[in-house]
Amino acid sequence: MKDIYALSNTELIRGLGLRFKTYRIQCRLTQSEVAEQTGVSVPTIRGFENGKTANVSLQVLLSLMRAVGQLEQIEQLLPELPENPKDVFFKKATPKRVRHGK
Repeated sequence: MKDIYALSNTELIRGLGLRFKTYRIQCRLTQSEVAEQTGVSVPTIRGFENGKTANVSLQVLLSLMRAVGQLEQIEQLLPELPENPKDVFFKKATPKRVRHGK
């Protein structure tokens, strides 16, 4: 496995584009069909797949992921952090009422 931190953003996007193309073909979708489903232009899809378009917005990426049935993978980008056990241990009970001093 390669060191992902050694890759530039452009290289990462290029890799995503190539991977997207594989998913699109596996789903038996043409670039035109994906464009029709997503509202993303064919030249943008072509550029993304060929690594020529490095400025793909998050909105476009989400649309493309939806088109190939991979939208649930977005959860892996920033998964929820587990609660720190130390915080659980030292967490105070939620008060049942509020009292103000005299």
